[in-house]
Amino acid sequence: MNRLRTLVAATALATTIAAPAAAPPFETPARVAYLLDLSSGAELLNKGADTPMPPASMAKMMTTEVAFELIESGKLSLSKTCTVQPATWQKWHGPAAGSTMFLSPNEQVSLENLLHGIVTLSGNDASVVVAECIGGTEQAFATQMNALAKKLGMTGSRFCNSNGWPDEGCTFVTARDLAKLARASIERHPKLYKQFYGQPSFTWGKTLGSGQDITQANRNPILGKIQGADGLKTGHTEEAGYGFTGSAEQNGRRLIMVVAGLPTYNSRIEESVKLMNWGFNAWQSKPLYAANAAVGSAEVQLGDAATVPLVAERPIAVTYPAGAVGGEPKLKIAYQGPLKAPIAKGQQVAELVVTTPDGTAQRMPLVAGEAVGEAGFFGRLWLGLKQLVGMA
Repeated sequence: MNRLRTLVAATALATTIAAPAAAPPFETPARVAYLLDLSSGAELLNKGADTPMPPASMAKMMTTEVAFELIESGKLSLSKTCTVQPATWQKWHGPAAGSTMFLSPNEQVSLENLLHGIVTLSGNDASVVVAECIGGTEQAFATQMNALAKKLGMTGSRFCNSNGWPDEGCTFVTARDLAKLARASIERHPKLYKQFYGQPSFTWGKTLGSGQDITQANRNPILGKIQGADGLKTGHTEEAGYGFTGSAEQNGRRLIMVVAGLPTYNSRIEESVKLMNWGFNAWQSKPLYAANAAVGSAEVQLGDAATVPLVAERPIAVTYPAGAVGGEPKLKIAYQGPLKAPIAKGQQVAELVVTTPDGTAQRMPLVAGEAVGEAGFFGRLWLGLKQLVGMA
């Protein structure tokens, strides 16, 4: 059964915060808008977060994430050379092919440069070249995209191509899933995220005739406008409208936002900046536990220890509206228990549930602070005897 353990009163008193008033209002013409505070896991805004929608170029975040996963696992190198197939160039060059890196047929390009072409330039050509270089075909690569989406818990999304080009509804995502994808890039691959996301511009290709270098600016609407902005990806098609998945960090507090279905390029800039400013200014976050801090313990069944310490996987905080007064949150540990051995150190086994006085619950993962093995024969015998005595 689900066990809820209330933390000691001293802990609750030590984390007293201002009691939230009603959530501060936010109005937007975007069909979809979602804002997540990673410091607490709190959803600050949810307007259609689970509505399936075409991702447009925001799908390229998944193409990039597949590459990041392979690089981090040692299966792929940034120095790997990829060839621009003539048929791929033919399909993905010219005004009708959308955003481009300006690749050339039979050109040899490193994966590192192609990733810059995807992330900074939103190159449809670069996305397909990477897909073919990694998967052999774009269709085979899409299978890898969907496998990773499943691994990341993106239950409302499907990918049928590498660049988000309209495909009669075969490719679709949700704003919640895009936020999960953004979080994966930020937290699972911090060095690669810093290397590729947030670059103001990138230079690749030559102009016809004069042969001058082509430099294109990053379309990210919050770069240079929001302090700490460093990602992620815009998207636009006639079907999808203008969209953006973005992130910024200020004073150790990181927000992820998704907007979609906006009518114009300028409205995407305006709404993205407005939403991110609202997230940082209308809400505040109070730290509760540092990373790896002990939070409590959980009972273990048939283990070589009766309990396992629970620690914070990452820094834990609670988010609430700015300017509220009085009150304190309630902290509980939730887990399906007793937990069954064996348990690996670092395995997520529980959650810290923080309920603010307005009844809003924020849930943060807790992991095992130590490994717990299975009890041996005599240990199981002793446990059985104790249970018999308890039943008598």
